Amino acid sequence: MPKPKLFGDDFDAKVVAAGIRARRETLAAGVPVFYRDSASGLELMEYPDGRRFEIQYVAGAPRESNYRVLREIGKNAA
Repeated sequence: MPKPKLFGDDFDAKVVAAGIRARRETLAAGVPVFYRDSASGLELMEYPDGRRFEIQYVAGAPRESNYRVLREIGKNAA
């Protein structure tokens, strides 16, 4: 049985646009952004200067140290 769609395509587009806007505003404020890249499946941390890093979350660790940097992601990667 197909899964019912609760919201329309217009709603989905607005949610995506809001997420993009929030990411840009956060980076513009000088704060790094943590997110899961849906295309690559990687957990990423992005700095306002454009550098991106693959990270791994550390369960149970305090908020200031709850991730580990695995590698820097180049501009053309991921």
